[in-house]
Amino acid sequence: MKQEVVNLQNKKVGDIELPASIFKQPIRVDILSRVVEWQLAKRRSGAHKTKEIAEISGTTKKMYRQKGTGGARHGSKRAPQFRGGAVIFGPVVRSHAYSLPKKVRQLGLKSVLSSKLESGDIIVVDSFEINKPKTKDLKAILAKFGTENMLLIDVDTNRLTNTALAAGNVMGFDVLPQIGANVYDILRKEKLILTVDAVKALEARLK
Repeated sequence: MKQEVVNLQNKKVGDIELPASIFKQPIRVDILSRVVEWQLAKRRSGAHKTKEIAEISGTTKKMYRQKGTGGARHGSKRAPQFRGGAVIFGPVVRSHAYSLPKKVRQLGLKSVLSSKLESGDIIVVDSFEINKPKTKDLKAILAKFGTENMLLIDVDTNRLTNTALAAGNVMGFDVLPQIGANVYDILRKEKLILTVDAVKALEARLK
């Protein structure tokens, strides 16, 4: 299937063949949901924690004598029933990440790329490097594409130095290398810009 290739002026400069095995797959909402949940789980810091009794600072002296008070017997003021005491079975520092089969991850990426192409939200450019790292220049280019809410994927962001620097001041415009292309970041953007080299790299990666 053919897709037109444009330049930074949004003028057609040629065509590229998009592989149907990547850009013409059934849109699996269930797979997209699984991959997004997996990505967000990996992002969680897991730093939430409560103190156990051994971590509470305080005296170890017995509160009062064992018998004769008419009250319950207690040996430590750090026990959970007292104010400032420990928390029993509270959260501990842990990772929320879990494994997801590689085939499911690849299917999710193919599905989101197919979804973007079906809705007409994929733009293929020959190159996206600008001459100077100027936010004004980048905004002028994005205006020709109709929105700033875009994700740009190139084969390697090291060759997009000026574009990446200028993008730091444009809310809604992000730049990723091809190896970092993922379902969550593609879904949350209105349009997806792929360079010709990125398309070839994705084809090699997902074949």
